[in-house]
Amino acid sequence: MSAPRRAPSAARRGRGLAWGFVGVLAFSATLPATRLAVAALDPVFVGLGRALVAAVLATALLAATHSPLPRRAAWPRLAVVALGVVAGFPLLTAWAMRHVPASHGAVVVGLLPLATAVAGALLAHERPSRRFWICAVAGSAVVVGYALWKGGGALHVADLLLVGAVIAAAIGYAEGARLAREIGGWQVISWALVLAAPFLAIPTWRAAGGLADAPWTAWAGFAYVAVVSAYVGFFAWYKGLAEGGIAAVGQVQLLQPFLTIFLSVLLLGEALDPATFVAAGLVILAIAIGRSR
Repeated sequence: MSAPRRAPSAARRGRGLAWGFVGVLAFSATLPATRLAVAALDPVFVGLGRALVAAVLATALLAATHSPLPRRAAWPRLAVVALGVVAGFPLLTAWAMRHVPASHGAVVVGLLPLATAVAGALLAHERPSRRFWICAVAGSAVVVGYALWKGGGALHVADLLLVGAVIAAAIGYAEGARLAREIGGWQVISWALVLAAPFLAIPTWRAAGGLADAPWTAWAGFAYVAVVSAYVGFFAWYKGLAEGGIAAVGQVQLLQPFLTIFLSVLLLGEALDPATFVAAGLVILAIAIGRSR
């Protein structure tokens, strides 16, 4: 059995948190942009087609930088990343956004930081402190409690899709962070996209009906998730996870639901109430206490 991984230094943890926050900012518009896209485009086309566009960008960047092929042992791990963050999370969230508001989806996806910490412990053998786990659970409880309060105490069928998306993303984040320490963060997502592209082409093509009738807002949403959510955002995110630790940096994503809600207000006209600010403040406090040494 592998030994527990040593905790990163304070300086590296700080850099990792900074890069992680940049990644979270990039991902915060994913659900609003997805909701704009699936209003007129098939969820399968949005969920998988975005990866095809990102794969074209990845192929161009890999070729331009003359990046060498990963070693043979890395390809099964890249397949795990691809299943988690290239196919699983985008497809499941695209279907869910057909049935619930982006703000609702955001708070359910707020479970992702805790799931990422668990995946980091299982896959990367990280061993955060007891205080970290207490604060991680507390922050997640705030997010889930907020979600239930906003939903009138009820869960939606789409929540099952979102929970599946959380599990898929957590595994993809943890495995991708491990690989990023070996080959670099942007290389991980680039090769994962290239690996997945041949398997996504046919289902994306079959779901491509009615594209000419889609309004520009749907295409704008699709463009964002294809370029930023599916590709560029991972440059900062995997760098942050690799440098600062999967569990510690993953907790920054507790802020993502609230950033997404603010963007949903701006982009989709969804409602905002004072409780959002209270919940966000409690989450920030949990992150601050949990990361201190």
